[in-house]
Amino acid sequence: MASRTNLSAATLAAFRSSIEDYWRRDDQHGGEALRPAIVGQLRYVVGLLKENRPSSIQNGLYGIAAELARLTGWTYFDARQYNQARAYFTEALQLAKEIDDRQFMANVLACMSLQGTYQDKPADSLALVTAAQDQARSALDTTPRVLSMLSMREAFAHATLGNRDSTHRAIGEAHHQFEQVRSSDPDPSWVTYFDEPKLIVDTGIAHGRLGEAATAEPLIADALRREDRSNQRGRAFHAFWLARTQLDQGKLDQACHTATEALEPASAVASERVSGHLREFYDQLAPHRQEPVALAFEARLRALLPPVSGSLHL
Repeated sequence: MASRTNLSAATLAAFRSSIEDYWRRDDQHGGEALRPAIVGQLRYVVGLLKENRPSSIQNGLYGIAAELARLTGWTYFDARQYNQARAYFTEALQLAKEIDDRQFMANVLACMSLQGTYQDKPADSLALVTAAQDQARSALDTTPRVLSMLSMREAFAHATLGNRDSTHRAIGEAHHQFEQVRSSDPDPSWVTYFDEPKLIVDTGIAHGRLGEAATAEPLIADALRREDRSNQRGRAFHAFWLARTQLDQGKLDQACHTATEALEPASAVASERVSGHLREFYDQLAPHRQEPVALAFEARLRALLPPVSGSLHL
């Protein structure tokens, strides 16, 4: 009875504030250490849903539970524990469906689409992002920023499939939608990360996935210069992509220097996804293994990411 009486709009605001803090800490440190707290709060909020409350409070709780489930799924995705991630993304979808939050359902489907690109299931990735766009377009309150983000995820799916024309079209649509963004738009909090630097770097990554390294490199470099320095995973992830585009153009010295710069933020964040990318970069250095710059990168990799170094293929 006390719980029902005390739960108010202020309580919902406190829950949302904690979620924002979780996301910020996830960017800085990774989700591994945060996950027990996030799951605990998710289970607590799901328990609160079993009690009868005013619809405004109940709907708010469903939205909070959905976001906590998505965040849990994201931490598992970032750890490359894909089955666990999918289970929590599915739970997030079900919770959002209870309140017919189609924008948020689109957001979760977009996360699942991104996971599909990592699992080498590009057809699934495209189907999921197409479903996400259908959900978003059926919602009356979908904003241009949301549509821009979804178009960029579509570009990733097409690029993974090697569909050059479709990738370029989706990139164009992402930029067209972003041009419609206004500060007065009622953007949901979960899409505010998708700002102009993020649009630019994702455009570069989509070109990079297609093998258009010369187009990709300046875009990624520009966005990386503007990256929030507290976002350790983002800086490491985007530096990896810059290094990859440089290597694809035969710029070995630049690529190894850029990849070495990625190691410091990578070592500060618990992210198997980022560590996996750096392993991929090391594997791509195979033809140049004995070059001084490659040897220097390997030494720095071993020093800063000991768990990664044990799995290097020598």
